[in-house]
Amino acid sequence: TTHTTPLEWLAALALLALFALALTWIAVGMGLTSPNAEAASNNALPLILLPLISSAFVPLHSMPGWFQPLAHYQPFTPATETLRGLLLDTPIGNNGWITLAWCLTLTLLGHHWSTTQYNREPK
Repeated sequence: TTHTTPLEWLAALALLALFALALTWIAVGMGLTSPNAEAASNNALPLILLPLISSAFVPLHSMPGWFQPLAHYQPFTPATETLRGLLLDTPIGNNGWITLAWCLTLTLLGHHWSTTQYNREPK
């Protein structure tokens, strides 16, 4: 059993909301650059693969050495470790700050990309 406090649950929900917002803006940018609806639905497919190459299912230390940097330096690994820390009482370390930085960076880049695509002149 876990002894997760209401504050930890609130932090976990806030983290999930921020992460969803960041990925949504990236997906909006991808959709706006697509020539049609079918392409828009397929452009975000690489985002679906990111959790599979993170520490969500397999610990980093058990991955092959050449694969560890790829899994370590992407947004899903620190987010996963932060959520585990908040909900399962495991150490978070600096993963919370790294996740926050990823979320803010992806949100700002995705928002800028999306608004630029939306406001461009029609061809």
